[in-house]
Amino acid sequence: MNITKQLNFFKILLTACLLLPSTLNSHALKEAIQSTERSPEYVLRDQFRNPYETLTFFGIEPDMSVIELSPGGGWYTEILANYIHKPGRLIAAHYNPKSERAYFRRSRAAYDKKLASSEMYKHVEVVDLYEELAQPNSIDAAITFRNLHNWLGPNMDTIFANTFKALKPGGIFGVVEHRANKGTTMEVMKSSGYVSEEHAIKIANKHGFKLIARSEINANPKDTKDYKDGVWTLPPSLRLKDVDRDKYLAIGESDRMTLLFKKPIE
Repeated sequence: MNITKQLNFFKILLTACLLLPSTLNSHALKEAIQSTERSPEYVLRDQFRNPYETLTFFGIEPDMSVIELSPGGGWYTEILANYIHKPGRLIAAHYNPKSERAYFRRSRAAYDKKLASSEMYKHVEVVDLYEELAQPNSIDAAITFRNLHNWLGPNMDTIFANTFKALKPGGIFGVVEHRANKGTTMEVMKSSGYVSEEHAIKIANKHGFKLIARSEINANPKDTKDYKDGVWTLPPSLRLKDVDRDKYLAIGESDRMTLLFKKPIE
């Protein structure tokens, strides 16, 4: 092998070595979802929550700045904290730890305890859900999962407005929510835990967002949405406990809308 060929060979080898860490990166989405650091009981719900398909549909990349709105117990945080890394940024918008509501304080304390349990979460930033989420026009994406029913009314306006403000022009807002039938009244939405697509889109449009795509990734046609105890009749809540338990387990988790909005560039 002559000198030129040797040099070319070593250039190719060096390039391959430099590329290797990124192609085998532990922050790949599928690997983050398959991580042994995830809670086993959370993994069981992948069949209903479809995290790979959902985050891919939303276009979430590991180097993006992302706000997870109202992360609850951290189901998605377990995936996102592993997946998003520098120069990416993960912000969890949770309840104020000094809230007047005891449930909010307990929920936030449990989430803080989770973040303190592993080095994986050391870069997660936590902010108040109802205050400024980040510097204006600084965030690539905001996402929320099954939370709109908790925000119906003024809180939904506040959170949507703050989200729009935090996003960069062209930034995306991904929403997954229990889906009510078209024409469902506000009273029924509040009592059932299901929210109509029309209402979600109306509030998003009100605050400047534009719907750019929707998906049936998280749809469940077996969900009849006519239960006395609303969406909480179905798993994982199973509010009726042993009453018709097998019936509700066979239905599975709720039928869900999956909507993708964008903050216009202009």
